[in-house]
Amino acid sequence: MKRTLSILGSSGSIGRQTLKVAEACGHEVAAITVNRSAELAEEQARRFNPRLAVAVDEAAAADLRVRLSDTGVKVLSGQEGLLEAASLPEADTVVTAIVGVAGLRPTLAAIDGGKRIALANKETLVCAGELVMERAREKCAEIVPVDSEHSAIFQCLQGCKNRGEVRRLIITASGGPFFGKSREELSLATREQALKHPNWAMGAKITIDSATLMNKGLEFIEAMRLYAMPPERIQIVVHRESIVHSLVEFEDGAILAQLGSADMCLPIQYALTWPERTPGPAKPLDLLSCPPLTFQRPDPDTFRCLGLALECAEQGGTSTAVLNGANEAAVALFLEDRISFLDIPRLVERALERIPSQEAPGLDAILDADRAARQAVYESAR
Repeated sequence: MKRTLSILGSSGSIGRQTLKVAEACGHEVAAITVNRSAELAEEQARRFNPRLAVAVDEAAAADLRVRLSDTGVKVLSGQEGLLEAASLPEADTVVTAIVGVAGLRPTLAAIDGGKRIALANKETLVCAGELVMERAREKCAEIVPVDSEHSAIFQCLQGCKNRGEVRRLIITASGGPFFGKSREELSLATREQALKHPNWAMGAKITIDSATLMNKGLEFIEAMRLYAMPPERIQIVVHRESIVHSLVEFEDGAILAQLGSADMCLPIQYALTWPERTPGPAKPLDLLSCPPLTFQRPDPDTFRCLGLALECAEQGGTSTAVLNGANEAAVALFLEDRISFLDIPRLVERALERIPSQEAPGLDAILDADRAARQAVYESAR
């Protein structure tokens, strides 16, 4: 099936690979959005001829309007532009590749439009999973995961007749560049070292989250919401080779796994074409050249971000929004060389201690918790 796409975050790693998949598989691109990358947005718009291009930053949008003035592409800016791209009538599928909680409102707008959501923004479900999933049920909007781990689980779940057959979800983690290091060694970790992921080429924020193992904690919470699974039935295992992307264990003891090369084109494409499978640009896995597959326990004590995420998964409420907001703020400070690597979990934990969790929150309470968490991090980092 050919899709008509609105790609939120077309300048990022997932967005660029989505365009690669769209070109290879013949999908139409109706809208693209970037934050400030006007030059790249112009290149993408001229190549894919979308109806709408959005630059969130006002100055970038003004630049983009000039760049595209000889075309028929409509250019918008700000949050309003994002929401229009998310709800564009011509698009049947919205790829939510915006990083962070900024993707929450556009995802809800796409859901309200009854779109298929190719979800690459895990923070949406971490912060507001119950609200988002309930809205999707009300609006009959499909949510198909793009993250390689959740795509793997989604694919494995096609092998069961009902979710009652599932005993456990097993999420794999590469362990990042520092797995096996002590806290003393982590205290000396630099930004350059943290950005050298052993297997995946990703954006800076998710690469740092992989180094702290926060990314796996966020995926744990995302799995709870996406698959309505309690935390005791989800397990994280470290799989350094990043070949098994995740597994599902069934009540009879059988375990299904999805294997593949470290190439995001496959989960992106599956989110667009499910339930069909078609040829695409993903690099096939050569089993004869694979290294031995290993599995180890994670260390949530040394990698405190993972431990904090697992605690918030149990607590629920706005604690997960605080966790995510504090982490986004702390990672941004680390990438600016303003704090150390171990300051990231320290600042997140301090925010969680300062901000009480609210049960069954609405959207306003979730966004308030996010803002409070960021403010707490900035104040603690001074």
